[in-house]
Amino acid sequence: MTLPAPILIAGPTASGKSALALALAERVGGTVINADAMQVYRELRILTARPDEADERRAPHRLYGHVPGREPYSAARYAAEARAAIAAAEAAGSIPIVVGGTGLYFKALTHGLSPIPPIPEAIRAHWRTRASEEGAPRLHAVLEARDPEMAARLRPSDPQRLVRALEVLDATGTSLARWQERPGVPVVRVEEGRAIVVSPARDELRRRCDARFDAMMEAGVVDEVRALLALGLSPELPVMRALGVRPLAGLVAGRLTAAEAAEAAKGETRQYAKRQLTWLRRNMMSWRWTNGQETETFVPRLVDFIKSKA
Repeated sequence: MTLPAPILIAGPTASGKSALALALAERVGGTVINADAMQVYRELRILTARPDEADERRAPHRLYGHVPGREPYSAARYAAEARAAIAAAEAAGSIPIVVGGTGLYFKALTHGLSPIPPIPEAIRAHWRTRASEEGAPRLHAVLEARDPEMAARLRPSDPQRLVRALEVLDATGTSLARWQERPGVPVVRVEEGRAIVVSPARDELRRRCDARFDAMMEAGVVDEVRALLALGLSPELPVMRALGVRPLAGLVAGRLTAAEAAEAAKGETRQYAKRQLTWLRRNMMSWRWTNGQETETFVPRLVDFIKSKA
């Protein structure tokens, strides 16, 4: 039997996409592969709603919690690791089911990344150090002086992308804007019926965001963030900018009450979900959209479709 192509499941945070991926993996013998930029980090299982141990026993999971928070994680690294995870699943006779909410990761898989040469570690370390010592606004000013076009595309508050633009410019002598014009090689082809967006109604999504954070509080997320803060990591690292870290850090430090921290974290999450949906509508309207309320009927139909294509 020919193994079906990978399944792609995208959606905003708290949409129920992970539950759909797991239910599908159980039915078709699939391997769940992460496409969420924060769920790669080891230290934040609760706060990022990473699959728990019970979920991981129900089906194989890959690219979850395998990166220490002290390491930045890039779309290029993700694409390489996802390619390997997809190949390993297929070699084992398991259908890869890629699920997450990071649009750039799906774009890396389905469109490929620009063929930028590897950046020497000395150059990468130089710009990471400057970001930590000088802050993102200063790096933005440096980039604006050297590469105004790229600087205009980036926020002064985004250290990870600013470092990337500067290290590429230093290492190659060419603007990242020019590299991005060069086509990449897709890892996965988007095929009819196998690329899905889970998008609940707006009010339902807001309710799910709030309810999930309440569950996180009960599960001990404050202690998880306290342990993260104890590592003394640079605030410029991506893991330190995960949804909820800032308000919960305020709670740990005594600057916010539990109620204030919870409301701030819920607000961050709702706004992020809104931005994700905007991106998905712009980039994935050709995918199969589901509201997430039809899982009981949608999964069997999808299983039948997959088997028909095998």
